[in-house]
Amino acid sequence: MSKGLTCDVVVVGAGMVGSACALYAARAGFDVALVDRGPVAGGTTGAGEGNLLVSDKEPGPELDLALLSGRLWSGLGEELGGAIEYEAKGGVVVAATPEGLTALESFAAGQRAAGVSAVPVPADRLRDLEPHLAPGLAGAVHYPQDTQVMPALAAAHLVRASGARLLTGRTVTEVLRAADGSVRGARTDKGDLYAPVVVNAAGTWGSAVAALAGVRLPVLPRRGFVLVTEPLPRRVRHKVYAADYVADVASDSAALQTSPVV
Repeated sequence: MSKGLTCDVVVVGAGMVGSACALYAARAGFDVALVDRGPVAGGTTGAGEGNLLVSDKEPGPELDLALLSGRLWSGLGEELGGAIEYEAKGGVVVAATPEGLTALESFAAGQRAAGVSAVPVPADRLRDLEPHLAPGLAGAVHYPQDTQVMPALAAAHLVRASGARLLTGRTVTEVLRAADGSVRGARTDKGDLYAPVVVNAAGTWGSAVAALAGVRLPVLPRRGFVLVTEPLPRRVRHKVYAADYVADVASDSAALQTSPVV
């Protein structure tokens, strides 16, 4: 076991959330160590789409955070250039039936009141936005604020920009505590990391890391499937998805659910 390392903040998990925590903690003046049992973006981040969406969030804290996130990512997109493949391409949420369109437009009205740009698109104007949509759709809502990054690249470049000490291939086995219960760092299989703050950014495995600190965190994995095609330049102009996707994202059902996202 190697000699212990001392810093201000230990971040557990080198995915998108952990890399962002490392970046902003370092920019706030803290000495940061970023630890992961695998490589950067080796978990969910490396298998994700990189969606930065406001379109799928109802008014409330999550939408407020998404709007803030969008502003932060816009700045990072300018700062990091094309390195993270930041695309402010907007989103189009499509309804197949009149009933679905009514529900979608009602949802969008609440979002507009919370600061989201949500533009109704009648059926006869759909192909102005996406020429290859199927015929017979009821309508859509256009969300100009929806953006996307390439998640593995984004996490890697955020880690690099942070200047944090990156410790990959280390598994956290214990959250170190003082006699009064205060946090004193994290124990790994390759040495101790001493810090008064430990950030749990382990994503799908967040409940297991929380348990090391004696905390119950009810985070459960939920699997999605991504099908990758050959590049189709200019074939699809926006993030396009069915209105049912919003309900599926919000659902806590363990049953199989399907809704297309392109």
